[in-house]
Amino acid sequence: MKNKRVWISVVAGVMAAVMILTLIIGILPHDAEAASSGALKQQLDELQAQKDEITGKLDELEKQQSENLSDIEAIIAQKDLIDQQVALLYAEVQNVNDQIAAYDLLIADKQEELDEAEARLAELNEQNKERIRAMEEEGELSYWAVLFQANDFSELLDRMNMIQEIAAADQRRLEEMAQVAQEVERVRQELQAEKDALQLVKEDLLQTQAELDAKNAEADAILAELLVVAGDLDALHDQFEVEEEAFLDQLLQKEEEYKDALAYEESSRQQSIHQSIQESSIQASIQESIEASRDQATSKPSQGGDGGHSSNMDADGIRWITPCTYSYVSSPFGYRWHPVTGEWAMHKGVDLPAPKGTPIYASRSGFVTIATYHYTAGNYVKIDHQDGYSSVYMHMTHFVVEKGEYVNAGQLIGYVGSTGRSKGNHLHFGISYNGTYVNPMDYIG
Repeated sequence: MKNKRVWISVVAGVMAAVMILTLIIGILPHDAEAASSGALKQQLDELQAQKDEITGKLDELEKQQSENLSDIEAIIAQKDLIDQQVALLYAEVQNVNDQIAAYDLLIADKQEELDEAEARLAELNEQNKERIRAMEEEGELSYWAVLFQANDFSELLDRMNMIQEIAAADQRRLEEMAQVAQEVERVRQELQAEKDALQLVKEDLLQTQAELDAKNAEADAILAELLVVAGDLDALHDQFEVEEEAFLDQLLQKEEEYKDALAYEESSRQQSIHQSIQESSIQASIQESIEASRDQATSKPSQGGDGGHSSNMDADGIRWITPCTYSYVSSPFGYRWHPVTGEWAMHKGVDLPAPKGTPIYASRSGFVTIATYHYTAGNYVKIDHQDGYSSVYMHMTHFVVEKGEYVNAGQLIGYVGSTGRSKGNHLHFGISYNGTYVNPMDYIG
């Protein structure tokens, strides 16, 4: 968790560097005459290196987001298991409490029976003792008096039998009461033993529940910290998206400044040549060469092909080729609701859904200025058509061209995929003219 905090600090530092870099770009000279093409090219190379470094940091940030999400899911699963165990333990504790309460009632009933039996036994013992004591103290009540009051031998025998039966009955009653008292005591002791055993079970369950509660509290603390980290990572990621978009706009502006500087230097060089050459025939030859170069840059190349795709002529008579086979436009050019900022934002191209692996062709001839991976655009290619126009192709599975390579219109440059910030297989196709994005459908039809 500490490492994640450190990583967030590092990424925050990178974000600050991006903001500072954006400010630096903003104060760089915008006049093509103020900086040479060599200086601007060096600045572009430095910006591209910075961009690659930011892309790597953003890739690592997305990895951290994925790992943090996995940790959150694991903790939630652990909490669910603990919650289920606590619920089961709670039910068991309730069941044990109910059993203990039932045993309390049974023990109370048996104790009441035992008390009654013991009281009755004590009462009978006392009555028997009093009767014997009275018989011994008062002669007329003694056994001997009862016997000697007999009128004849038969009556004597009857009186003896009666006395024996009375004594035997008293003895049986005493024994029965003693047995009842013993049985009640035995049952009461058994119930008490079972209750004590249940009490031990309850204590064990409460101990287990306390341990689970501690684990649950620990899981809550970890989950809370993970959610804070997730919020920090999401905030950084959203901020990076906004900064990255501004950075790309600045980079595009700097590329246009570089082109203007080249054009200015070329114009100065041509003027110097014209001033040093006096012969009109040589001047005409140079002019013819320049015109031929321009015609070649705007004409359809003789090599390559259109890959079986349709083409269209723009207002200047330049032919554009459909970059891939698609059935509809899922997101057109223009303003749309931005998923990060929550505001309307410009969509600087069109999204063309197509199956994964669908070939992508260069819409026009030109030089590949970018062929790399970006965390938002995925694998993408940018082509400079040498007349103020550039085209961009994003979210490829992979590209098959290299930076600096010249490609013909209709030449294969990559395949449709869903890399970068993408929700499905499609090609994001964009066209810019002199640094301003235009609607590609006005060119490819």
